[in-house]
Amino acid sequence: MAALIKEIAKKANVSIATVSRALNDHPSVKPDTKQLIIKIAREMNYEPSGLIKTFVKESRKIIGFVVPEIWGEFYMDVINGIDDVSSSEGYNLIVASSHSKRDIVESVYNFMQKSFVDGVILMLPSKHEEIKELIQNSHIPTVVITGKNDWGNANTVSIDNFQGSYTMTKFLVEQLGYKKIGIIRGPDDNYDSQERLEGVMSAMLELGIPIRNEWIIAGNFDLKSGELGCSRLLALIEKPEVIFCFNDMMALGCYRYINKIGLSIPDDIGIVGFDHILLSEVIYPTLTTVHVPKHELGFEAMSILLRLLKNKDKNFEPVHLKVSTGIVVGGSTKMVTMK
Repeated sequence: MAALIKEIAKKANVSIATVSRALNDHPSVKPDTKQLIIKIAREMNYEPSGLIKTFVKESRKIIGFVVPEIWGEFYMDVINGIDDVSSSEGYNLIVASSHSKRDIVESVYNFMQKSFVDGVILMLPSKHEEIKELIQNSHIPTVVITGKNDWGNANTVSIDNFQGSYTMTKFLVEQLGYKKIGIIRGPDDNYDSQERLEGVMSAMLELGIPIRNEWIIAGNFDLKSGELGCSRLLALIEKPEVIFCFNDMMALGCYRYINKIGLSIPDDIGIVGFDHILLSEVIYPTLTTVHVPKHELGFEAMSILLRLLKNKDKNFEPVHLKVSTGIVVGGSTKMVTMK
């Protein structure tokens, strides 16, 4: 079995990007380093595709999309947005998942160095220096769907997370009268979660609402972490009046826990989400949430990539596009008594 590229990098004590450049005979790699990498690759029976050089100059009309998870409405909407543009231009779309069972660096490497794709769209929830280096050293046009625009010269499309959470927080306080806001955020290294928390904090500071650390719970963007986070918040002696979940799946986890203990939404506790997935409209009561135009994310990313593909010989300034969000008012929040 061919050795994974990351195993060669580990044994040679270099980055995956350095291995990639060495195996592709890039002049930036020192001769002794290149010889070491090639030696290790041969010892580990690594065989990079010999057909790449044959096809590299020939357009295959194929786009690669690396996504954290293939399942779920959010990702499917993004995929549909990409496909709407790519199919209209005669491109075929190949989707690969970089979920926990597969190393994300390996997934990106396979598309950018071992595939016959014309362009790549990457959905990356957090920055990875090795991936950033792979992008910068690749000849393949690339667009990154991410939370922050700190990918150097890479073209990026992102949700305006700060605007979404800031606007929702102001709505909860100014329009509905909530003053005690609990939060179930995402993982520490997740860009979307970081920016959403910054938006909430900025709005609360501006409005003079106290920020209490015990009311901020770490989640993992899944149903279970929403349920557990909700249980922790409602176990406090002083409880929040509303819980702002940083995605809709965690909000649904709150629904499940609240129903289990016999409380009522929104009479006993308000719940707010972020994403506006279909389930948010079919549960009862319907969820108040931040609307993210998921289809537009994919559509805009593919539109930028298409421009790069059509103008390969032209140098463009990197595009950093932010997609705005809105508010969907459901039945999970209510007007509360002003205090």
